[in-house]
Amino acid sequence: MSIMTDTNVDQGAKAGMDRYEFASRDEITAMQTERLAWSLRHSYANVAPFRAKCEAKGVHPDDFKELKDLALFPFTVKDDLRRAYPYGMFAVPMEDIVRVHASSGTTGRPTVVGYTKGDIDVWAEVVARSIRAAGGTRNDIVHIAYGYGLFTGGLGAHYGAERLGCAVVPMSGGQTEKQVQLIQDFKPTIIMVTPSYMLNIADEMRRQGIDPRSTSLRVGIFGAEPWTGALREEIERTFNIHAVDIYGLSEVMGPGVASECVETKDGPVIWEDHFYPEIIDPDTGEVLPDGSYGELVFTTLTKQGMPVIRYRTRDLTRLLPPTARGMRRMDKITGRSDDMLIIRGVNVFPTQVEELICKIPALAPHYELVVSRDGHMDNLAVRVEMHDGIHPSEWDGHAKHLQHSIKSLIGINTRVEVVEPGGIARSIGKAKRVQDLRPKG
Repeated sequence: MSIMTDTNVDQGAKAGMDRYEFASRDEITAMQTERLAWSLRHSYANVAPFRAKCEAKGVHPDDFKELKDLALFPFTVKDDLRRAYPYGMFAVPMEDIVRVHASSGTTGRPTVVGYTKGDIDVWAEVVARSIRAAGGTRNDIVHIAYGYGLFTGGLGAHYGAERLGCAVVPMSGGQTEKQVQLIQDFKPTIIMVTPSYMLNIADEMRRQGIDPRSTSLRVGIFGAEPWTGALREEIERTFNIHAVDIYGLSEVMGPGVASECVETKDGPVIWEDHFYPEIIDPDTGEVLPDGSYGELVFTTLTKQGMPVIRYRTRDLTRLLPPTARGMRRMDKITGRSDDMLIIRGVNVFPTQVEELICKIPALAPHYELVVSRDGHMDNLAVRVEMHDGIHPSEWDGHAKHLQHSIKSLIGINTRVEVVEPGGIARSIGKAKRVQDLRPKG
């Protein structure tokens, strides 16, 4: 492959990169301090809900002198955006907004985000930077299988790929047979899609008698859902590609808030010239030092249309020191503080179970967790697919192996049901891993 694999990027590659990608920490800190002061003033002056929270807390943008002072300011949470529906969090007049995106609204009113032309330019730039960090160049053909529309994934990836100068195949999600046809016919070299849907594409290729390792693809840029290192290995082995992680969320910008470098694959680099990260204790809100696990919080530094201050992502991770770039990295998302399952007093995340599934070669990484209640006791069942070619007489042994691993490493008793290949329902976007059958209320 033509991708750089050295940890140190050569000077020729650096020449095409942004100024801050290899800046010193002192330079980055000075830039962040200046931009944070602007973002706080901009939000306070133009976003009434944020100003009201500041007044209630007795804090003003003039109180911000250095980075640690950000902890004085109130958090922004998803409910703030829902209460302000549709445009109450915008910091500019609607005539300056050129695009609106929104969440699906599955848990209430959708959260609406707005972008100025300048915001779209920044977004395209950070996604282009992310694709370049994955080894992409203007010579690549990028197949985009994220959904287009109000979801930020498709258009965010699209504009970034075009900004880098790539040829774009705007396939969007779904129509798996057609996805395979276009990959075979158009010969893309990069694919941008959710990791769970990439496995669906592999299944369809095998159904058609196509070896997934035989395609033109050399890089996959995967995001929109948590995924594990074990799943990375599964995808790389299945397709013979580099698999890198891209991170984002619509409330902060969309995809491209952070992204992995292909030469290290050691966690997404946060593009700290546009997004300032904090890790907090999810219960107390206390800011934790780098290296501590907690909830990820972001403040936008350059966003004009809808800046967000200290937005609580609910994603659980930790901040890591720079390696391939001058900016800090984030570790893999271990789960979300609001999708954590508590089973008989034990905290369980779907990614923990996924790690164990991927360690058993006979099991496919297609699974769901089913939570039910017997009287006052919660029960967890794991439904997981077998790989093709495993004789049914062996299924029970693999189920017991997984059951034992979950008990030993996570600490809970589960019922494990193995099903035939294709027995777990497929999604065309984010995989729905948990089916909660417990009575509501």
